[in-house]
Amino acid sequence: MAQLDFRTKLERVLGLIEKAAGESGRTAKDIQLVAVTKDVGSEAIREAIAAGVLLFGENRVQEAETKIPLVSAEGASWHMIGHLQTNKVKPAVSLFQTIQSVDSVRLAKAISGACAESGRTASVLLEVNVSGESQKYGFSPEEIYAAVEAIVALPNVFVKGLMGMAPNTGDAELKRAAFKKLRNIFSVLKTLKNPQLEMKVLSMGMSDDFEIAIREGSNMVRLGRALFG
Repeated sequence: MAQLDFRTKLERVLGLIEKAAGESGRTAKDIQLVAVTKDVGSEAIREAIAAGVLLFGENRVQEAETKIPLVSAEGASWHMIGHLQTNKVKPAVSLFQTIQSVDSVRLAKAISGACAESGRTASVLLEVNVSGESQKYGFSPEEIYAAVEAIVALPNVFVKGLMGMAPNTGDAELKRAAFKKLRNIFSVLKTLKNPQLEMKVLSMGMSDDFEIAIREGSNMVRLGRALFG
């Protein structure tokens, strides 16, 4: 079978997003698409930019450091979506417009400190481990509320929403339950009033489960294999 080109894959994905969004009373315009470029070369990223994709996600700071300068394009923005070690915070806050994977108060403090040195504020999402899997990072659903209280007190961090992943399973109902749990946490946090907090982004759903995630309230999906695979 011939390899589908990027535009064909993108059109297919956008059609699926539109359908799932419609089933949750929204349109595709309500869903942000993050093209995940882990292990994707600069030529493929340029093809994505030419097709109109301008929001990208990277898993590793070192890869981003070499890749982003090669594919810089007006209007393109980059999100850090992988686990971020505290010793990589300084380059991360200069490379990425949003850090989606803030999984500890300690990391948030390091981000705030790095931003204070350069006179900037970092937009972040807080990662919640709703799957309960030990190999996944993130705050537990029980500790996220206290974590938010601590993080919004930091001067150089602005919390824009939540990020999470479904369990690694083929069971659609288990995935749905995890997404629903994260959406419920998101709904509670949306009621909080704080100048450092604006719960607008619910980032959940990847190539295997983004349609389920959208039906359960996601407004940002992170797709790698569905676009570049």
